Amino acid sequence: MPDGLGVTRGMRGKYEMARDSDSREAPPNGNAYRFDRLRLGLVLRDLYFTKTDPGPGERMVDFDLPTLDGGRFRSQDLSETAPVLMVFGSYTCPVTESAAPGLRHLHARFGDRVPFVMVNVREAHPGANVPQPKSMEEKQAHAGLLRDLHDLTFDIAVDDIAGSMHRAMSPKPNSAYLLGSDGSILFRAHWANATRALAAALEDVTAGRPLQKIESRGPTRPIWPTLQFVAPVLDRAGPGAWRDMWLAVPPMAAAAWLFRLLSISAVAKPAPGPR
Repeated sequence: MPDGLGVTRGMRGKYEMARDSDSREAPPNGNAYRFDRLRLGLVLRDLYFTKTDPGPGERMVDFDLPTLDGGRFRSQDLSETAPVLMVFGSYTCPVTESAAPGLRHLHARFGDRVPFVMVNVREAHPGANVPQPKSMEEKQAHAGLLRDLHDLTFDIAVDDIAGSMHRAMSPKPNSAYLLGSDGSILFRAHWANATRALAAALEDVTAGRPLQKIESRGPTRPIWPTLQFVAPVLDRAGPGAWRDMWLAVPPMAAAAWLFRLLSISAVAKPAPGPR
C-alpha cells in the first residue's frame, strides 16, 4: 500500500510546519501534560525532537521513581547499574503495543547484562475506560495494566503525576534511551519499535565497543507498522478515544478503521485487572 495509506505523507508536511513553528515551545506544564482529549498539536509534537531536548552525549535529568516491585529507579544508581535501557510507554499507546514484542526479545538476549526499565507515563489515548490518571495510585494501577498486557518481566517505573521526568526528556509516547554509568545518554531511539537499531546499540555496549550509531529517529517511518495496533488500543481505551482520533488525525483514524474492516488489526488482549 502506498506510504501508509497516505497517512505518513499527509502528516509529513504538518510535521515540517510544526517543527518550524513549535521548536522553541516550552514543555507543557503538569496540568497541560495530563490532557483528557487528544489534539492534533500533541500528535505533531510527538513527531520530532527539538535541539534543546536531551540527546546522545548529554546527561540525563536527575530522577527518582518508584517501581511496581517496591524498589526505586534512580539516576544516582546508574554508576552501579548502567548501562540501562529506559523506555517510555503507556497502556493506551499503539507504538508501545507495537514495540512490546521486540522489547521482550531484546530483554531475553541482553537482559542478563543490561537492565531494562519501562517508565509508565501519561496515557497516549485516554478514554472512558482508561482515563488520564488523576493520582499516583491510579497511575501505578495503569502501570500494572501495562506490565500485564505485554507480559513484561523487567522493571516498571512510574513517573510522577505531573510527568516531571517525561516532560524534562521531551514527552514522546514511546522513546527509548540507553543510559551510561555517568548518567549520559549513549543512544536515543525516537520510537522503541526500532528493534534493529536498539539491538545494534545493545550489541555494541555489551561488547565494550563504541556505538556505531547513537540515534534512531525519523518522524513517520514507525507509523505504518503501528497502524494495525491503533484500533485495538482505542477499543480498549473506551468511548471518547475513537472520537478524539477522528477529530485530531482523521487519516490515521480512517486507516485504523480500514485495517479493522480488513481484519489486519492485531488481536486485542483482554484488559487484565490490577494485581
